[in-house]
Amino acid sequence: MSDVVTGEAVVVEVRTAQLPTRAVALIIDWVAQVALLYGANTLLASATRVADPALSAALHILLSALLVVGYPVAFETLTRGRSPGKLAMGLRVVGDDGGPERFRQAMFRGMAALPEIWMFFGAPALISSLVSPRGKRLGDVFAGTIVISERGPRAQPPPPMPPELAGWAATLELSRLPDEVANTARSYLTRWHQLSPAVRQELGARIATQVAAFVSPPPPPGASHFAFLAAVLAERRRRAEARLGGQARHRVRPAVPGAVAADPVPGPAPEAAPAPAPSPPAPPSAPPPGPPSAPPSGEARVTPGGFVPPA
Repeated sequence: MSDVVTGEAVVVEVRTAQLPTRAVALIIDWVAQVALLYGANTLLASATRVADPALSAALHILLSALLVVGYPVAFETLTRGRSPGKLAMGLRVVGDDGGPERFRQAMFRGMAALPEIWMFFGAPALISSLVSPRGKRLGDVFAGTIVISERGPRAQPPPPMPPELAGWAATLELSRLPDEVANTARSYLTRWHQLSPAVRQELGARIATQVAAFVSPPPPPGASHFAFLAAVLAERRRRAEARLGGQARHRVRPAVPGAVAADPVPGPAPEAAPAPAPSPPAPPSAPPPGPPSAPPSGEARVTPGGFVPPA
């Protein structure tokens, strides 16, 4: 890793390209350039077979110089610092301030590659890369550039919860554990297999002591540093996932314009009061018994239908 100060005075940490990776990228570009040189010289020899030998030699030298210098300059200018070899290996050329490579810088690197790589078979570039703390070759020193790696290391998955410490981890108080200490413990666990036994023991004891100062209760007797740190981080991760899941379940859905409200759940309807029974109609009053009374004299007896009998 190397610190790069941008034009805004911001320090950015970048991963410088390693020498083996740069060597493989250089070999890829070298094979491509040799193939282009062979093909171009073959075509030029066929085209200038009847021309003057001096003119033919001059054209061969000019074409070779154009391909040797123009190949990296053209690719790195058009692709912002990536030739085919660097693209295959995940490398990029940037300025010392972290900005993209410019044409002037690509031209300096391409011209410096002619003596330090082609004429002396890469010996000056190798020596300069070994001496420079940033792995710069002479072309990078003259151009003010640096080759960085765009591919970070693969992150190892976090270790699982040790079964023997699952019950103890469920009772932990983790609210006081800082993120910096947790990240240090996570980095130690992911690199545990790459460390020597002595370094594992020393770093494990130091980091476990730091973590134990912020968590409670203390680990069970006999627990290893690796198991203790793995249990703490696994429980911390489990609680964070549970908290995020609970927030997602309790999140209220926003109202959608025009949405139809759902019908309420039907329940038992209240019983209605019985309606009062209708009273029976009163019977018509019957006339008193006896013979029908004759109409009074002088009054016409009217029959149904409007007919009046003669007197």
